[in-house]
Amino acid sequence: MSDSLPPLRSPLDLERVLEFEFVRATENAALQAIHYLGRGEKEKADAAACAAIAGVFDILDIKGEVVIGEGIKDEAPGIFIGEQLGTWRDGTPRFDIALDPIDGTSNIAKGMPNSISVIAAAQIPVGSPHAMRDLPSFYSHKIAFGPAVKQLLNGSGRNLLDMPMGETLQFIADALGKRVGELVVCTMDRPRHDTIIKQVREVGAALRMISDGDITAAVAPSMPGSGVDVYIGMGGSPEGVLAAAALKCLGGDMQLRMWFDKSRHESHYNEVCASLSKDELERVYQVDDLVIGESALFCATGISDSPLVPGVKITGHRAETHSVLMRARSGTVRHITATHNLDRKFIPMRPSFAKLM
Repeated sequence: MSDSLPPLRSPLDLERVLEFEFVRATENAALQAIHYLGRGEKEKADAAACAAIAGVFDILDIKGEVVIGEGIKDEAPGIFIGEQLGTWRDGTPRFDIALDPIDGTSNIAKGMPNSISVIAAAQIPVGSPHAMRDLPSFYSHKIAFGPAVKQLLNGSGRNLLDMPMGETLQFIADALGKRVGELVVCTMDRPRHDTIIKQVREVGAALRMISDGDITAAVAPSMPGSGVDVYIGMGGSPEGVLAAAALKCLGGDMQLRMWFDKSRHESHYNEVCASLSKDELERVYQVDDLVIGESALFCATGISDSPLVPGVKITGHRAETHSVLMRARSGTVRHITATHNLDRKFIPMRPSFAKLM
């Protein structure tokens, strides 16, 4: 696959230029969404972020197709799977795009930390249909970890999702040169995680529980200085693919398997079961299964403060945004702080979202 991508750092390597347009999109989304922080209107915040992202892509020379979008799991208004982004002019590069205009909409509504605007993308090599995988389940069981754990895990054939919690955490501790009691495990504060929380505490590891937004949690173990060693939990499948793009850039990995809340979504479970074999339902995916080939971009801008990036700070007529921009092919991770003059800042917005804001 990689042979049909433009040579790295050549004039044809447009990915290295376009990545900055992607981060402009998340910056604009964050600047729009911040006005709804703590106002209890998550749908309006989401619509504003969507309008800002779509506005950037409406003038961007790419052939982009949304493979991970909004409006599926939570029936929110948004940018949907299959939607075309970009101008689609002849000769422009093709990208699979995964996005979440706001990861952590409930946090925005409540004025809480841990909300970001995030986009991931992978350039599609000539002759290939797609470079990112869309999973049909609403949720997936995930365990995300950094490069040291990935290195020890490679070739071992271990399935960390099915190992007893004590063995899993001991394996991770050995990879990191720590004792189990020194590990920090992140999970979401959800009733479905009660068993995970109990087991982590029984083996003596520390817990960091978040209320929402598990992309940042899944990426954190691969970010130096994050204070998180591993993420475990059942979160959104789309968010799993977004996190996989970041982990591909950072050299981390995850194990992920589709998971179903049959008590709430029995019809969805039956529908997926009818379309997949038993082996497909039980398959454990890793990063390279979700983002295929060597191309991956990941960018996120903080709306409210998160372990990944600080949130938007507005002082008078100026706003400060903090973003992270990663590229797998070069291994570059950029931390971008931008100051925006709000008197002169123009944010292109797609008009179709105006009635939702």
